Amino acid sequence: MVGEELLTASSETELLRQQLLRAQRLCSVGTLASSVAHEFNNILTTIINYAKLGQRPQATEASRQDAFEKILKASQRAAAVVSSMLGFARNRASHRELTDLAELVDDVLILCEKDLAKHQVKIEKHYHGRPKAPVIRGQIEQILLNLIINARQAMPQGGHLTVDVRHNPHADMAEVRICDTGQGIAPDRLRLIFDPFYTTKEPDDEGHGGNGLGLSVCRQIIEQHQGRIRVESLAGKGSTFTLKLPKRLPDDAAA
Repeated sequence: MVGEELLTASSETELLRQQLLRAQRLCSVGTLASSVAHEFNNILTTIINYAKLGQRPQATEASRQDAFEKILKASQRAAAVVSSMLGFARNRASHRELTDLAELVDDVLILCEKDLAKHQVKIEKHYHGRPKAPVIRGQIEQILLNLIINARQAMPQGGHLTVDVRHNPHADMAEVRICDTGQGIAPDRLRLIFDPFYTTKEPDDEGHGGNGLGLSVCRQIIEQHQGRIRVESLAGKGSTFTLKLPKRLPDDAAA
């Protein structure tokens, strides 16, 4: 009887955990919704304007070809944004797949580019090889998106965001680092940031504050991947979050 109750409680806990993950993922997407909508408006304007240019009676074959190429490029950008947004929002996969982490970062940045540009945040990417790790893709995307949004919110006057992907040969781990030049975190707060419901954020001009669940969820996800998340920060100087993921599952180590 006790065993059945424990099993039921465990199942309910896992169900609640999955619901929390989905809610946090959709919350992150919602934060970007305004920027994504603005980007689509710009893309549609580009397509309409070049279509009109191509329809002009005085247009040459060369100018029409250029207009078609601009329309195709804008359409491909729109398709990439839609694919990333829907893939992120719908991804409920529960099994791990060997994943190119640099490609994963690129997919997340597609969602964030316009939001970062709007807030005058410049992106730098440093990919030292293309390390792969067995991960649940949607969950690692969720961590990256959360960290990038946090970094942007820490730089209200703009700044630099650096994303570094590399392989650590000494520990056979893949690493992703998210570095910002923002406000940083005071030492007395740094040890608390992964605690549930703890947040350092105040509501911004768009009404986005913090609920304290983001980093707590990130740590849960990374620990379930047998990885680690580390933070280094100096008040007024910025923060660096490092994700470390094993390149092989523990069961494969002996194979």
